[in-house]
Amino acid sequence: MYKISLLIALLSTFLFAELRHVDASEEVVKSSIKIIDIRTLPEWKETGLVKNAIPITFFDEQGRYDADSFMKELDKYVTKDKEFALICRTGNRTSAVSELLSKQGYKVVNLKGGMKSLMSKGYTPEPYKP
Repeated sequence: MYKISLLIALLSTFLFAELRHVDASEEVVKSSIKIIDIRTLPEWKETGLVKNAIPITFFDEQGRYDADSFMKELDKYVTKDKEFALICRTGNRTSAVSELLSKQGYKVVNLKGGMKSLMSKGYTPEPYKP
């Protein structure tokens, strides 16, 4: 029984090896990692974006989503073999979306705390430009 439990633990580690959760910080956003901002247009207009972030909405303002459409747009900017990060307002949406993406084989980093946390630490986003 112990060997089976150990095997399951090891396999689950490998299954989720493509997902990391890190605190949103200026150090991370100023690194070379590509950042995808999954918030909505009104949120981008309100606070701005992390410098060089790519805005691709996942959930609309009513909480609806089209995962296939999002994935098609995402694939224009990232590949499965290169790590990238997701950011939203507080980290709730990116937590869910990063889980989905990691199960699809992407190497994704969930920026915990999102823009709210990042800005509370003194980070100043760039204004959103359509």
